[in-house]
Amino acid sequence: MQSNDSQKLRAGSQFPDLQVQMRDGEMQSLGKPENGHDWKLVVVYRGKHCPICTKYLNQLETVKTSFADAGVDIIAVSADSKQQLETHLEELNINFPIAYGLTVEQMNTLGLYISDPRSEKETDHPFAEPGVFVINAKGDIHIIDISNAPFARPELESLASGLSYIRGNDYPIRGTH
Repeated sequence: MQSNDSQKLRAGSQFPDLQVQMRDGEMQSLGKPENGHDWKLVVVYRGKHCPICTKYLNQLETVKTSFADAGVDIIAVSADSKQQLETHLEELNINFPIAYGLTVEQMNTLGLYISDPRSEKETDHPFAEPGVFVINAKGDIHIIDISNAPFARPELESLASGLSYIRGNDYPIRGTH
């Protein structure tokens, strides 16, 4: 059994300042909202080897307007290489920012579960299991959801409508006791 050096991030704490590699080669701050929005949805996915991730990212594209209407910017990121991302994009029908090259150190900083590939056919590097972070205008983690398996992740339409409710009703950060 391998050790996991990750620390659990706490709801209400500052989202860590992590720089990620964008497809165009630019570096971007993972949790910083852009595109006129003041909140950010960060979706960490396992990588191109995961068909559930492909389906989830394509579904995110279909509900991204609901997130935008709630003032929430979107980014997705994985530990895949640029080449793996480029190949994966052939299966994705998305038009939101997607980053690659998440390091094991960054995965640990985010408190994510990390898996080793079962074989070289799966992938050639350790990868993060799914994680969803919603960062509010203060840079605090308003919602956090991490999983140790590809089968458990937030339902995107419910998350979008929940964020609309949170923003419209000044709903507090939960789970801070």
